[in-house]
Amino acid sequence: MRVSGRQRVAFDADSRYACASIEPEAPPPEPMDASQLLSLSVFILICLATASSGAYFRPGAWYAGIAKPSWNPPDWLFAPVWSVIYALLALSAWLVWENAADGAATVPMVAFGVHCGLNALWSALFFGARRMDWAFYEVLALWASIVLLMVLFAPISATSAWLLVPYLLWVGFASFLNLTLWRLNPRTA
Repeated sequence: MRVSGRQRVAFDADSRYACASIEPEAPPPEPMDASQLLSLSVFILICLATASSGAYFRPGAWYAGIAKPSWNPPDWLFAPVWSVIYALLALSAWLVWENAADGAATVPMVAFGVHCGLNALWSALFFGARRMDWAFYEVLALWASIVLLMVLFAPISATSAWLLVPYLLWVGFASFLNLTLWRLNPRTA
């Protein structure tokens, strides 16, 4: 006889015997409706708009010519890493939007908007203005805004906060890289 579900075994501390019970399997997730698909699309578009700053303010010859540490990632790595990060960011914000009680998403969504502005500003400062010093201070604010998003998102959706961990780690690394580049190239900052 095949039993569907998970079997739970419990041991009584005063006994050598165990009793088993069968828990029913969780129902499969509901497919996304049109409203959910539309809201997810909006968050993807917001993240694409944020990423467009990096596409507009490109590294170019200036960045190729500055001194870099031996541990500087290869140029080809940045696009796939940022693509994954923006996808996780969009999904994270969408989960908050979808799971928040009425009115509870306002503060997290305002923080998300400010965060996206900080994200876009870094490329403008570093590659556009070629101000590694300003970009360094700005990336610290960006890192703090990721922490704030995690704090604001976690009570609504723990998954949404965990989805931001790779982003937090990458921006932490990027902050250290920004500082190192600034120190290696003080005259260009």
